[in-house]
Amino acid sequence: MKLLILNGPNINMLGIREPGIYGKESYRDLEDKAFAYARERGHDLRILQSNHEGDLVDWIQEAWRDGVEGIVINPAAYTHTSIALLDAVKAVGIPTVEVHISKVEEREDFRQVSYIRKACIATVTGRGIEGYIDAIKILEER
Repeated sequence: MKLLILNGPNINMLGIREPGIYGKESYRDLEDKAFAYARERGHDLRILQSNHEGDLVDWIQEAWRDGVEGIVINPAAYTHTSIALLDAVKAVGIPTVEVHISKVEEREDFRQVSYIRKACIATVTGRGIEGYIDAIKILEER
């Protein structure tokens, strides 16, 4: 499978930013784990991170042009604010799984709103960076 993992704002700060919430594993650990799993399964995987909403929208659109078969996205703070990401995922029609490292359902009220969820086939929360592997498995089963 040709897969894309997209990460939104501050995900590059894993291991540094609030380790009590997001864990001690780094962004590099996330990449290493995802690439290792993809290699083992024979997947073509690309991983991107940006603190800018427009970059994420552009990458979703490029994924469609590039023949990506599944997207794993952690929109981070854009989960709760971005109709643009929702519209982009809906526009391309690529099966997409939403991932959150923390258990957003147990956090602040504003984190209970996910715009992108309406366009996703599944959501994985509270599994740390292992949630990215869970998301790929969901796409594999599709």
